[in-house]
Amino acid sequence: MTALFSSLLLSLALAQAAYAVPSFARQTGLACEACHTVFPELTHFGRMFKANGYTLDNLKQVRDIDSRRQQLLSLSTLPPLAAMIQISQTWLNQSLPDGTGLPARSQSSTVGFPQQLSLFYAGKVAPHVGAMIQLSYANDSAAIGIDNTDLRYANLLLLPNDHGLVYGLSVNNNPTVQDLWNTTPAWSFPYATSNAGVGSLAATQIDGTLAQQVAGLSAYAMWNESLYAEMGVYHSAQQGVTNPITGAAGPLDGTASNVIDGAAPYARLAYEHQWRRHDLEVGVYSARFKLYPGGGTAAAPAALSGLVNQFDDIAEDLQYQFLGEDQIVTLEATHIHENMHLDASFVSGASANPGDRLITTRMTATYYFRRKYGATLSHFATTGSADVGLYPAGASPGIITSANASPDTSGWLVEASYLPWLNTKLSLQYTHYDRFNGGRLNYDGFGRDAAANDTTYLLLWLTF
Repeated sequence: MTALFSSLLLSLALAQAAYAVPSFARQTGLACEACHTVFPELTHFGRMFKANGYTLDNLKQVRDIDSRRQQLLSLSTLPPLAAMIQISQTWLNQSLPDGTGLPARSQSSTVGFPQQLSLFYAGKVAPHVGAMIQLSYANDSAAIGIDNTDLRYANLLLLPNDHGLVYGLSVNNNPTVQDLWNTTPAWSFPYATSNAGVGSLAATQIDGTLAQQVAGLSAYAMWNESLYAEMGVYHSAQQGVTNPITGAAGPLDGTASNVIDGAAPYARLAYEHQWRRHDLEVGVYSARFKLYPGGGTAAAPAALSGLVNQFDDIAEDLQYQFLGEDQIVTLEATHIHENMHLDASFVSGASANPGDRLITTRMTATYYFRRKYGATLSHFATTGSADVGLYPAGASPGIITSANASPDTSGWLVEASYLPWLNTKLSLQYTHYDRFNGGRLNYDGFGRDAAANDTTYLLLWLTF
């Protein structure tokens, strides 16, 4: 640990103007490749920057101390701000039925200009306190809202034999957004996807389902830059929901959907080993969510009491990185198991079974040459119990339906990328479905095949 921080200080002292990830570069003077293989995938250095609360800096500070020479203020003269814009075009393999119900078809392509526009604060706030805050505009909602956010307190304890213990607290709004590896859902590949494609019926709760609808507090520690452990809890913090009686942001009542009963526990354990230019991580992460279905109306009342649906998620993950002078190789995998105890939904008739399961697997291989030319191949698969309540068939062509009440969806994604500069990425992505919502042929009962939802996605991604 001491050797690491000595090298950090030396790097900062020698840093020149660089092409860089904007917030981190503005705060430290270091280039993108210090923290990223190719953005947004982190290197070991980037993981340690995150674990240490985003606080490493090389900017002139506004400082203050008290009569005991204790630090009262250390504020950067320039804030580590950044912006991101994504411009895209998406082509569906087969056009969708027209939403008017007429015997017509939708357009087969969609332009996103922008698809997403984000503003970031990512860096030091105060001594030992840092943040990664993202505000985003998305073209599908035409609204600006809070996106992935992670606020941290971090400190370092030096141990015998030159070992160190980084410890801290994270307050965040998306389970796994605080994680250090790109295997967990919040930062896993694909890092950008079309919001004009066709999505499948099912996803586990930990796999982004509750993103930006919860608030979590967790404590973590990392020993000797290798062994990482974290424990925390999440509460509902739903955005865009108002209480119908007060018209205010809360309290939540039975009109809100999928509200956490009490606190949802979260746990993470991982081990990372480095040798020469290689890096290997293995880990597990888990959470338990007890949710009131809610979503009540005057015609169909509901309450935030009584029976709940319980989702027990446990996952394994693996990451390997090779960082060469010219060549970068990354292998990533995660396997998520979810057991559902659907007491509330089964009694109300919203599920056909009292319990179901869902399993999601993703495996990804990425190669970059000189951080300019890249190729990625990824396999994804979700399988689970058939349940006509959770995965219903449609009475008309619905696309997001299942003729056999199954969530099974699998396929391949291939992406080619070109980066003329480290903060500019042009990607061409193709997603192919072997199965979609339980079937390969006629999965919806109205003649649509899984491959009809194949998607070609062209993306220009700028950060500045």
